[in-house]
Amino acid sequence: MSPMQERMSPWQERMSPLQERIDALHGWPAGEALPEAAGEIVGELLGRLEAGSLRAAVKDDDGSWTAVPWVKRGILVAFRSGRITPVAAPGGGPVDPESPSAFLDKHNLPVRRFAAGEGVRVVPGGSAVRRGAYVGPGVVCMPPMYVNVGAWVGAGSMIDSHALVGSCAQIGERVHLSAAAQIGGVLEPVGAAPVVIEDDVLVGGNAGVYEGTVVRRGAVLAAGVVLTRGTPVFDLVREEVYRAGPSRPLEIPEDAVVVPGGRAVTREWGLAQGLSLYAPVIVKYRDAGTDLATALEDWLR
Repeated sequence: MSPMQERMSPWQERMSPLQERIDALHGWPAGEALPEAAGEIVGELLGRLEAGSLRAAVKDDDGSWTAVPWVKRGILVAFRSGRITPVAAPGGGPVDPESPSAFLDKHNLPVRRFAAGEGVRVVPGGSAVRRGAYVGPGVVCMPPMYVNVGAWVGAGSMIDSHALVGSCAQIGERVHLSAAAQIGGVLEPVGAAPVVIEDDVLVGGNAGVYEGTVVRRGAVLAAGVVLTRGTPVFDLVREEVYRAGPSRPLEIPEDAVVVPGGRAVTREWGLAQGLSLYAPVIVKYRDAGTDLATALEDWLR
C-alpha cells in the first residue's frame, strides 16, 4: 500500500512528548529568547520530517486530508529559533560565517545533502531541497528545482526544471511535476490544509496548484492549468461544477483530465466585447488503457 493511501495520523490521536515540547516553544512569550533546548527539539522535528515518520498533513479514513497543526507550529519555531548566517549555494563548499555571502538563510534550515544509498537523484545545476523535507527513493530532481521545508515527495516522482514544491505540500508516488509547475505551500494559519497531489498524477508545464487544492490519484493537469480555492472547475463528462467550500478544498476527481478552458461573459457589455473568463475544464477520465500522454493527446486531436 502506498504511503499516500495509508491513514497516518497516530500523532493526531495522542499528544507525543515532541508535540508537547513544540507547543511549549510555540507559546513562548514574544520577544524573549527561546531556551537552549529549542535547537535540539527543532532538530528532532526536522529529522522526523526528513525520515517520513512525521508529516504536515494526513489522509483520514474518509479520504479527506487534514493539516497537522503542531507540526506546522514546529516549523514556525524553527524559523524563530534559527539565526541568519551565510550559506553555500547548492553543491558549494564550506562558507566562512564571518565573510559576506550571496546567500543568507536560517542556520538550522540548510540545503539537504543526500547519500547515494538514499536513491534520490539530484542533477547538477542549482536545485535545492531544504532541510525538513521528505524525498522518497527514486525521486529525480532536474535543475533548477526547489522543495521547501515540511514538504513530502513520494517515491519515483519527477520534479522537473523550475518546478517548486512549497512548504508542507504533499506529493504522492510516481507524480510528474513538469517544467515550471508550481505547487503552493502554506505554513500559516497552522490549521490550513496544504496542497495535495496524490499518486500517479501528471502536472503539466507552467501549471499551478494553490491554496489547499487536492488533486486525486491518477489525474492529469494539462500545461497551463491553474487551480485555486476561488477557481470553479467544469466537468463536461459528469456535467458538474466543482468548487471549494468554507471548510473544504477544491478537489479534482481521480483520473480526471483537466485542460485550460474559458466561459463566456454573459453581462451585456462583456458579451458585446466577446470576452471570456479562464475556466479549467475536465474533458475526459483516464481508464486502464489510457496512459498520461494519450489522455491529453486524444482529446486535443
